[in-house]
Amino acid sequence: MDSTTIALVAAHPDDAEQLVALRIAAMRDSLTRIGRFDPQRARERFLSGYSPAHTRHIEAGGQRVGFVVVRPQPNALLLDHLYIHPNSQGQGLGASVLARIIDEARAQALPLRVGALRDSDSNRFYLRHGFKLVGQEEFDNYYLLTMQ
Repeated sequence: MDSTTIALVAAHPDDAEQLVALRIAAMRDSLTRIGRFDPQRARERFLSGYSPAHTRHIEAGGQRVGFVVVRPQPNALLLDHLYIHPNSQGQGLGASVLARIIDEARAQALPLRVGALRDSDSNRFYLRHGFKLVGQEEFDNYYLLTMQ
């Protein structure tokens, strides 16, 4: 997909429920695979940290197909969420959005951090885009992309 057809649009406080539904749809298979799919817990976890100021909808062809959350941290940017609805995956949307986020980090001369659920396809995605594995916990892997 041509990255010019993708728009990142600021989220609003009243978008929370729509974003929760999209996150649950995007994570369902990965969480089910490791026996941790719990829609209520996923909902509560997302809502407890929802920050519209750091959240942008991903629109392709005028349709909302995902969202991305990038939070500033001391000396880094945290790619906290990047979800594409399952019906829109496999079209290069995530890669295009990630390229934009990497450009934002590079413009600020900050490394980019991200966590990924172990056994999720997202691990290969981040490795493919130059991230290096820097830590592991029971359910998550942590990656870092340094700007050089």
